[in-house]
Amino acid sequence: MGGAVSAGEDNDELIDNLKEAQYIRTELVEQAFRAIDRADYYLEEFKDNAYKDLAWKHGNIHLSAPCIYSEVMEALDLQPGLSFLNLGSGTGYLSSMVGLILGPFGVNHGVELHSDVIEYAKQKLDFFIKTSDSFDKFEFCEPSFVTGNCLEISPDCTQYDRVYCGAGVQKEHEDYMKNLLKVGGILVMPLEEKPNHADSGKSRLVHLPPVAVRSLQDLARIAIRGTIKKIIHQETMSKNGNGLKNPPRFKRRRVRRRRMETIVFLDKEVFASRISNPSDDNNNSEDIEDERQEEETKTSELKPDPPVNFLREKVLSLPLPDPLKYYLLYYREK
Repeated sequence: MGGAVSAGEDNDELIDNLKEAQYIRTELVEQAFRAIDRADYYLEEFKDNAYKDLAWKHGNIHLSAPCIYSEVMEALDLQPGLSFLNLGSGTGYLSSMVGLILGPFGVNHGVELHSDVIEYAKQKLDFFIKTSDSFDKFEFCEPSFVTGNCLEISPDCTQYDRVYCGAGVQKEHEDYMKNLLKVGGILVMPLEEKPNHADSGKSRLVHLPPVAVRSLQDLARIAIRGTIKKIIHQETMSKNGNGLKNPPRFKRRRVRRRRMETIVFLDKEVFASRISNPSDDNNNSEDIEDERQEEETKTSELKPDPPVNFLREKVLSLPLPDPLKYYLLYYREK
């Protein structure tokens, strides 16, 4: 499935295409998609296809097409502090994007049938937390994954504000899925009319993770990081005056001088001649210089300064013991 938008050269271009096609319509969803590089969830040998609007499957590992995920994210109408259940959580790509929106006081659970995919998802989650600069731009609701059949969830489980099931759900299981929702919640799933008589094998009741209360230490970390972000924002505002960036520079559109050609037909003979502009020779060197300057300008504009992780720099500059600094940074490697 997929193919609704053109392939991108990188993650940002893929998101641009999804926005242009109206699959991504809200700022929260756009921020989440830009924060997590889709290619990071591919095996190395398949990364060339990461920015195509296509589903990807290798063994038990599966990713839906970007246009599907963006429609799902928009339909869920996510807000900070909500609880989310992902049935068929797979690589954890969707759950991680959801976690960026839910924030530190949300609930983010996933159920996945295959244990090897659970391990893959945990590795990708750990990689994102430890290496991505995007992590520090958000307060993250870290997803928790359990192995099991999503049709065998314990009946005493908690209910959720938002539920998503990526696999086709038979009509006979519609009410079962709805029972996982809180009153007023949103359920997103593909509903199939065709009954499925396949045997799921040995039944094993799935117990979802408990809704745990954060420790005082963790709450302190969230509060400190939030305070530092406010200070950084205030410092940026004071440096930029009213907070407006410098207006964009508009390049002068240069009119290229072209030589004029004439072709004269005389009986069956064809004569070609060039009508020279008297200033051609004088302007030729000027044209070359203008073109060189224009290419240099384009090159410099295509290479913006690398982004700075201001939160990390601020934390590392604080007069604190190193273990506490690293705790505030979630022991990130970069």
